[in-house]
Amino acid sequence: MPETVLVTGGTGYVGGWCIAELLQRGYRVRTTVRSHSKEQAVRDAVATQTDPGDRLEFAIADLTADDGWDTAVKDVHYVLHVASPMGGASTGDPESLIAPARDGALRVLRAAAEAGVRRVVMTSAANTASPSSYAEEGVTDETLWTDPDDPTLIPYRRSKTLAERAAWDYMATYDGPTELATILPGAVFGPILATSTIGSVGLVQQMLTGTMSGVPRIGLEIVDVRDLADIHIRALTSPRAAGERFLATGEFTWMRDMARALKEELGEDGLRVSDQEIPDDVVRANPAMGEIAPALGRRNRHSTAKARTVLDWTPRPARESVVDCARSLLAHGAA
Repeated sequence: MPETVLVTGGTGYVGGWCIAELLQRGYRVRTTVRSHSKEQAVRDAVATQTDPGDRLEFAIADLTADDGWDTAVKDVHYVLHVASPMGGASTGDPESLIAPARDGALRVLRAAAEAGVRRVVMTSAANTASPSSYAEEGVTDETLWTDPDDPTLIPYRRSKTLAERAAWDYMATYDGPTELATILPGAVFGPILATSTIGSVGLVQQMLTGTMSGVPRIGLEIVDVRDLADIHIRALTSPRAAGERFLATGEFTWMRDMARALKEELGEDGLRVSDQEIPDDVVRANPAMGEIAPALGRRNRHSTAKARTVLDWTPRPARESVVDCARSLLAHGAA
């Protein structure tokens, strides 16, 4: 009998790829959605990669409420907690983003522990293991924790850090069979499964459509969504992954190099892509770019040595991810 994995957030970009990859590897999958109306969209998206057949089922649950989680985790062997609650910076209240992320992670973890799930693998973010100042030079690893009390942190970084911290704090007082591992991805690109789950690849979409008239001097550590799904599944079953954090950041690439790759590889489809760099002063003077200004010129990078050694994980080149992402957007009529 195939083992069953619960994937939270089946409608999401990363969640969809995790479901598809699990099914391709022979697992049964249960995934959470907020309403039954979302089920067919998830099934259709996954079907672009593999026939889900009767091995994909759904549970109705929301990270902001207790209802449904006991049912969601019943009789599952593993949990991939990929979902991240939507919300807030636009409200002006950082807590509107922080509380759902932290409380949602604990809600999933407690339900899994009470059900005796073998292991939970939780998606965090590389910026939970980063210096507060993006401009610092150097390479850091999983032993570093971002300081959540730094007043310069944007709400997203604080929410991710506090959510992961809360999960590990819970496990420190937990005495039971359930294990925890966390995955800390960088900027996620790669093919989409459906136009409703574009997620972080909206950046490439803006480049393709010409909406982005220039690129800021920002570097991203690009990880392909397919490789991100792979490392989540490796962390589910590796005996050495229990109790560990794993950076999954991929190759450091300047946005200007992303744009140039698109122009070079896509021919006429890349004509609207601009590789003109926006001066730093212009970025800083634009209120709409306030949150990205601290990242200008950032050269701090993360080491993936632990993931490569412990999980035998090898991510693909950033250029391949970016170009495959663009071709997928074009194929879906999203650019």
